Amino acid sequence: MLNFHLVTLFPEFYSSPLGCGLMARACANGTLSFSFHNPRDYSSDKHHHVDDSPYGGGPGMVMQVTSLARCLRALPHPGRLLFLSPAGRPFRQELARELAQEEHLTLICARYEGVDARLAELFDLECLSLTDAVLNSGDSAALAVIESVARLTPGFMGKVSSGVEESFADGLLEYPQYTRPVEFEGLSVPEVLQNGDHAKIALWRRTMSLYATRQVRPDLLDAAPLSRSDQELLRQGQAQGHFTRLGKNLSFCLLHAPVRIDGKKEGVSSLTNLDIHDIGRISASYGLGPFYVVSPLDDQLRLLERLRAHWLTGDCASRHPDRAQALSCVRSCHCLDAVIAEVSQSTGVRPFVVASSANWPAKAAEPPMTVQALRTILEQRPVLFCLGTAQGLAESVLTRCDGLVRPLRFLSYNHLSVRSAAAIYADRLLGDFD
Repeated sequence: MLNFHLVTLFPEFYSSPLGCGLMARACANGTLSFSFHNPRDYSSDKHHHVDDSPYGGGPGMVMQVTSLARCLRALPHPGRLLFLSPAGRPFRQELARELAQEEHLTLICARYEGVDARLAELFDLECLSLTDAVLNSGDSAALAVIESVARLTPGFMGKVSSGVEESFADGLLEYPQYTRPVEFEGLSVPEVLQNGDHAKIALWRRTMSLYATRQVRPDLLDAAPLSRSDQELLRQGQAQGHFTRLGKNLSFCLLHAPVRIDGKKEGVSSLTNLDIHDIGRISASYGLGPFYVVSPLDDQLRLLERLRAHWLTGDCASRHPDRAQALSCVRSCHCLDAVIAEVSQSTGVRPFVVASSANWPAKAAEPPMTVQALRTILEQRPVLFCLGTAQGLAESVLTRCDGLVRPLRFLSYNHLSVRSAAAIYADRLLGDFD
């Protein structure tokens, strides 16, 4: 039997959800048990107050450590102490499976602005967060944890496989489900599910699970145990256009002028063969838009065109197709304005122009952008990501950009090559699946 102990100011909150359906049946047959412990019952205040104003000032009230500590110490078998808080680690399916093996679980549900931090110093609390949204209390989150854990407890569900073949069970979202009628308002159940071929049905379900995860929650794929056949199914889905690819909205722009030379001086730097090759390969690998190389010097741009021609034509192109594909991404321009105009014309939308720097902006009115904020923009419009050579982009470039992205490795040594920075930014923005 799994015993849940709820530390809550409102035990009545749980009456309806625990008194119906599978949860009620599990309580009746001895699979689960619930006990409720109200911190007010352990308050020494004559009015049974359990909260007070926060030290240092601020809005709202804070739950006091005294009544909560007494309440927890009165539990004979508390088991693991789970504190529901937006500051906790995310509650995931793998933790639900782990908790379902326990005999006792205590869920501590806070109200008001939170709990006196000393409670965590006195007890071995496991802080859990259900979502990145703020709830009125920990009670709603506790109900979700209870249901997630309870349904994995032996005897809770009639069919064991019901808890296995579902979203997150193998790190992926679940495949679509259908039932009678076969047709409804012109929509039919997929033919493969009607033919009784279990091998084909299993393959369809795996494919749909992979596709749904890739489209809606690609972050889950980073931790999912994918097989070679899974990789091939995802590759086929990408080739067939089943997924939205953000990479095509992103273009790198490598500026050789104006850049910082000898401190604060502005000047022009020379093209570097490695930069062109490697950022071209990054652009091809991540499915990005054109890679723009900017220099005001005609001889530098002619050099670039000779480099491209060497790899894109004749024997080199046929012997090294991967290198030719990378160099085919490269475009040359005399200035940043010309790049912006070309991207605007090709996409029909002016790009969001963002720049990076190894240094934290000294005089910026707002904090630099996070990669996640930039990804949100990338989902809506083209992004032109400006990178500097020499000692970095000149101030005249930085001030005209629509945004500055947070520096890489800004807490320590961060003298990365520009091609290394391009690779890191591309991967943080897109990962393996965008």
